[in-house]
Amino acid sequence: MNTILVTGATGQLGKEVVNLLLNKTTAANISVLVRDASKVADLKAKGVDIRIGSYDDYNTLVSAFKGIDKLYFISGSEISNRAQQHENVIAAAKEAGVQHVIYTSFMRKNDSASSPIAMIAASHINTEKKLRDSGLQYTILKHTIYMDMLPIFLGEKLLETGVAYLPAGDGKVAFTLRSDMAAVGAAILTTHGHENKVYDITNEQAVTLQDIANDISEITGKLISYESPTNEEYIETLTNAGVPKGYVHMFAGFAEAFKQGEMDETNHTIKELTGLTPTTVKDYLQQVYVAFKVSSEATV
Repeated sequence: MNTILVTGATGQLGKEVVNLLLNKTTAANISVLVRDASKVADLKAKGVDIRIGSYDDYNTLVSAFKGIDKLYFISGSEISNRAQQHENVIAAAKEAGVQHVIYTSFMRKNDSASSPIAMIAASHINTEKKLRDSGLQYTILKHTIYMDMLPIFLGEKLLETGVAYLPAGDGKVAFTLRSDMAAVGAAILTTHGHENKVYDITNEQAVTLQDIANDISEITGKLISYESPTNEEYIETLTNAGVPKGYVHMFAGFAEAFKQGEMDETNHTIKELTGLTPTTVKDYLQQVYVAFKVSSEATV
């Protein structure tokens, strides 16, 4: 069995991948990269090898990657520093003798500067090129937007206001659950035949925001309407509400990408790679919002 290292093991995706791997192989085959060992004491207790390193520190990466065959490389979250951090990871993996790098990239159609999410996509595009040119065996997983982000896009006061407010028009999005993406990662790390391949990791269905509002209405028994303002109005509304500028423009960029159909592609890749049928948006919304219906009925 190959030795595997998962980066970002304290994050939600990394944790899920490691937990799935523990069901597929012995802990002795699994290592994780973290900056603070105290945050993964539970994994150490299970026999997982803990390695300390940072995307910003090349030498720690080289040391951490030694003896590793397969590297599950989760993209960094610091957008402004991400391109250089990712170059560090790739160069360190090559120097350390890693055989195969599995990188979590970002699904999109428009790679040009005109894309509403160009700032987010740029470092992914650069990383994909660096991987292809590195001489390393690679697998690029182009993840679509996390289904888990829906409550954030919809806002914590959705059920209070009764309005889903996002300038996404009637664009369709194939939202996909993070845990389903993690299952793909675990499958690729424990099987063969994925070298030098690119997979679009997305759902089998795409939905509009109106579809989502209709589903939540049905689940909760409360009418939820969908309002798609102009991008300018949306930015002004969120800014006046005190939402930090960086988040406002990120949400607005994603909404415009939704409207333009940047993330409407569907396929059966998750089922083909894992044997699992990906969670539908309606099933996920049921899990998230059913508690509201239960609490409402309890007060009647």
